[in-house]
Amino acid sequence: MQMDPIIQGRRVGQEDLSQIRTLLAEHRSWHRTRLSRELCGLWGWCNQAGQLKDMACRSLLLKLQDRGLIQLPARQRASVNGSRNRSPVEVAHDHRPFNTSLEAVRPLRVHRVTHGSPEARLFQFLLHRYHYLSHRNCVGENIKYLVSERHGRPLACLLFGSAAWKCRSRDAFIGWSKLAQQHTLRLLTNNTRFLILPWVRVPHLASHILSLIPRRLSGDWQDKYGHPIHLVESFVQRDRFAGTCYRAAGWIPVGTTTGRGRNAPGMAAQGPLKEVFLKPLRADFRQQLCA
Repeated sequence: MQMDPIIQGRRVGQEDLSQIRTLLAEHRSWHRTRLSRELCGLWGWCNQAGQLKDMACRSLLLKLQDRGLIQLPARQRASVNGSRNRSPVEVAHDHRPFNTSLEAVRPLRVHRVTHGSPEARLFQFLLHRYHYLSHRNCVGENIKYLVSERHGRPLACLLFGSAAWKCRSRDAFIGWSKLAQQHTLRLLTNNTRFLILPWVRVPHLASHILSLIPRRLSGDWQDKYGHPIHLVESFVQRDRFAGTCYRAAGWIPVGTTTGRGRNAPGMAAQGPLKEVFLKPLRADFRQQLCA
């Protein structure tokens, strides 16, 4: 028996498709944003903070259209992703060599970056310019941190976003069923970017930060999105990094990826192998994720 597809974390059945097609037929004047918001309301599709999952719904609709299952109305204006994907404007920053001890920079200042703030512009620019994978924009739930030394000079950037849909070694470590995974994947996050600025030379700084941030991450997620985080994952490219700072910070190596990418788009290897590191944020994480 053919299973209904899961798109953007939601199982889409024939009843859902019929509902979407009916709305499209009966409200031809609606633009795509209106359609996605109405669907979120009808489905009760909100995060735990009560916010409509509008962007997830729009992505779902586009994927249904790509599969030939629906036909969306024409765009009424250019996609906002055009401006989001532009290279960020350069932000003035101090890039003089910074060599000192960990004790000299403590206590670190950890700033949770908020949209539209001066820290957000600096964060965006630093990741785009200096991270080997670069960075343009975020989709879905995410939290950004800018870490500075005690006098305020930036040292590092960290970005946490949506967890991978599938990861064999992670899933085996958790021991959850497919049904439990569908229900509780949102309680994981992926450390998608970690950057120590290239002019910073502070021994043990990276492992100190990777120990410090998880202590506040779940609370910050609860504050922003209305639900906690129980487990953090990170994928470390083996031909570039040894993952020493993750091990030193108590993250657990559980295996390697197959090279198919974090969302497992196909069976053929598409990228380099990465080592999978996990950081549980509570002792009973398995019970919480497998419930």
